[in-house]
Amino acid sequence: MSAALHLARPEDQEKLLPMVAAFHAEAGLDTSPAQREAGIVPLLAGMPYGAVYIIGPTRAPIGYIVVTFGWSVEFGGMDGFVDEIYIRPAVRGRGLATEVLIELPKTLGAAGVKALHLEVDRENQEATKLYQRTRFEPRDQYMLMTKIL
Repeated sequence: MSAALHLARPEDQEKLLPMVAAFHAEAGLDTSPAQREAGIVPLLAGMPYGAVYIIGPTRAPIGYIVVTFGWSVEFGGMDGFVDEIYIRPAVRGRGLATEVLIELPKTLGAAGVKALHLEVDRENQEATKLYQRTRFEPRDQYMLMTKIL
């Protein structure tokens, strides 16, 4: 099984939204179908603030990853944030997420992205190990904080 990445397009919406719903349910995120669609559809249409990649074959995706973009003075340019990564439960444990988190940063770096960030539940040891294995490092002096507008 391959973790090949394909930039998702509008015609992939029907395949992506059920996976987004599954991820949100698994993560305990209380989002409506309208919220999920509002978050995904503009990215599929080419909004420059982020991108959705299908993991695996486009006909039958095994997952997805969403990367959003910003600007960082500290890192000297564009940075990215892994907003969501999801692999279908039936194919987890095969190294697919590891492959994605090693290869995608190379591609983004070649495109000028200076840093890639993500957040992880401090209690999720399995995810923390995955991220550390793929060379994401905790920034102990910082804490992600959010203000919903």
